[in-house]
Amino acid sequence: MPRRIEAFNDQWQYMADFSPAYIEPAFNDASFEEVCLPHTHKVLPYNYFDEKDYQFVSCYRKHFTLSSDDKGKIIFLDFEGVMTYAKVYLNGTCIGEHKGGYTPFSINMTEHIRFDEENVLTVQVDAREREDIPPFGFVIDYLTFGGIYREVSLRVVEPLHIHTIYAKPQDVLEPVKAVHTDIAIINKTGKEVTFDLQLTLATRDGKQLATSYESMCGSLETLDCTMILKGLKAIQLWDIHTPCLYTVTVSIIMDGVVMDAYTSLIGFRTAVFTAEGFFLNGKPLTIMGLNRHQSFPYVGYAMPKRVQQKDADILKFDLGLNTVRTSHYPQSTHFLDRCDEIGLLVFEEIPGWQHIGDAQWQETACQHVSDMIIRDRHHPSIILWGVRINESVDHHDFYIRTNAIAHQLDKTRQTGGVRARENSEFLEDVFTMNDFINGRNGDTRIARSQQETTGLTYQVPYLITEYGGHMYPTKRFDQEERLDHHARLHMRMINHVHLDPHQSGGIGWCAFDYNTHHQFGAGDRICYHGVMDMFRLPKFAAYAYASQIAPSEKIILEPVTRYAMGERSRGGITPLTIYTNCDRVDFYIAGVKKGEYYPAVTDYAGVPHPPIIIDKLDGTWGSNWSDGLFIGYVRDKEVIRRQYACNPVLTNLDIAADDLELASGDWDATRVTLKAVDQYGNLIPFVDCIVHVTIDGPGSIIGPQAFNLIGGERALWVKTHGVPGTLTLTFAVEAFPNKTMMIEVK
Repeated sequence: MPRRIEAFNDQWQYMADFSPAYIEPAFNDASFEEVCLPHTHKVLPYNYFDEKDYQFVSCYRKHFTLSSDDKGKIIFLDFEGVMTYAKVYLNGTCIGEHKGGYTPFSINMTEHIRFDEENVLTVQVDAREREDIPPFGFVIDYLTFGGIYREVSLRVVEPLHIHTIYAKPQDVLEPVKAVHTDIAIINKTGKEVTFDLQLTLATRDGKQLATSYESMCGSLETLDCTMILKGLKAIQLWDIHTPCLYTVTVSIIMDGVVMDAYTSLIGFRTAVFTAEGFFLNGKPLTIMGLNRHQSFPYVGYAMPKRVQQKDADILKFDLGLNTVRTSHYPQSTHFLDRCDEIGLLVFEEIPGWQHIGDAQWQETACQHVSDMIIRDRHHPSIILWGVRINESVDHHDFYIRTNAIAHQLDKTRQTGGVRARENSEFLEDVFTMNDFINGRNGDTRIARSQQETTGLTYQVPYLITEYGGHMYPTKRFDQEERLDHHARLHMRMINHVHLDPHQSGGIGWCAFDYNTHHQFGAGDRICYHGVMDMFRLPKFAAYAYASQIAPSEKIILEPVTRYAMGERSRGGITPLTIYTNCDRVDFYIAGVKKGEYYPAVTDYAGVPHPPIIIDKLDGTWGSNWSDGLFIGYVRDKEVIRRQYACNPVLTNLDIAADDLELASGDWDATRVTLKAVDQYGNLIPFVDCIVHVTIDGPGSIIGPQAFNLIGGERALWVKTHGVPGTLTLTFAVEAFPNKTMMIEVK
């Protein structure tokens, strides 16, 4: 029968230490805490904590039973991610281990399963920063939260089963296309086998488009073959606007019975970096992206599918990006799947940060290259492999090897290696560079020239992979001038990469604030480098990106102002930057029109939608100050109004959930945002009122249930407990009646 894959995430027992006694099947783990995966082995404060708090060895145990119906089959346990070192025991016997927290691994349990009786699985999890495992060995500017923080699956297959498939679209830009599929088959029967392979291409709704058959015979333990589907017509290309996906299925058939089937989603597209820029499906595209850390408040990395997918949606639909870099490690498959579905390009790289360790360390890093590419090479969203340790020094032999591994496993994609040093040895296909000139004290340049960074006399494929960030860290609740300057730094670079014909684009540092080690950040264990905070709430810099969204998709009109006469150093609200995709903005004070204002095309000629800048307004400190009104027009038609109060007062607490319906089964979660607003619905940024949240029903709040707003707003995540029901959230805030929200768990 075909493979069976079951979620293996619930009813784990957890203890925040480890003893050899825990390995014994008879050990009484009644004192352990029952948890569901994904799980962080230490819930942390939002800020001001010691990163050593999560760097310890812990234990996970799970009791389970398998029917004797599975006798004679091969039984795997598939881990998506365990931070940082995992050693796995079954019924008291060590059956495998894995080094590295960001790549998947599988454990074959077959020889040690006891059928029709209880089995005890024990996982020792070492979350210490071990010098033998990348990215460790020196300091790193991010935290590596411990635990079995991604999902685990039970996989049951026949002795003859499919190990991997790699479906590669061919002739993508031709009217008639093809798919070459490399197939690796494992034969654990111990004898020669004869069988048929069936390869099928279908639409996502199941309509079959093409099928091919191949007869196979062999006795080797590993059997490899390539199957080709030719003559494919009317295939829609995958791109950022129409991310069309197709299903490739390979089946093993014996005597007319399907013994195994392996399915993968693919997209037909070409993605090529050249000295003249980046081309998607043969058309030039300027990359506009941000870096993403996968961390969240309180639980670090341990968030489920829905929350991982939401990050992709925020990047694509809220910020208007076309690209994300998975800094500095492979990220959740749920996140990458969503990038495929919505058309968000991905630059994915191996774990690491500046440091290169010894030979064994490098061996592990090379394994990470292999694991990353084998796991993710079917994703059409991925356009570049990062095979160099982020910002590391040159290491010829090591990087010759990482590039060779990437090119051997995937001949369809180019490689990049992110560096921060000029004249670095160029071994990859694309010169990827972190350029922080923009914002550096005393330097008026926006970016270095390509020749300055490469040291070469000729143009090469070139991509700026970080800018901004630590050059101008900005808190969402900072003073207006700093927020304005932060946004302008990002806008300058967005404009710059659109103007340079030899740039493939830019990926800014970074999307979201993140927790970090004490050597970095603001001293409270947070790097405030994001255009959004850790709760995914926007700073003004977020609108520099969002304003490039086509007005047919969403209207953006965001003046960078608190609309207060005393917020800036010398008073007033000018020069006033308005991030908008409108053709024109009219501004009124006290109902009197102050002017019609147009995009600053001269200063920002590269971007589709330059900001509007108002340099002067009538009015002086303490006088002539009244309510303001901004009206946006597209093709002379009014499309949006934004009104501002000269005397804002706290009027309401707006509460909204990303989702009002969650799923039972494995735990699910959604974000709820809380925003203090004035009489016109605008954020009141300096309110710090205390919110008390209670929840009734089969769920809980991640993090504290009483907290202050930060800069006038905050968010929380609500998690389910795996069973259906209604979650009723009650929000109590002084000066307001209690508010309630209901979320259904189906």
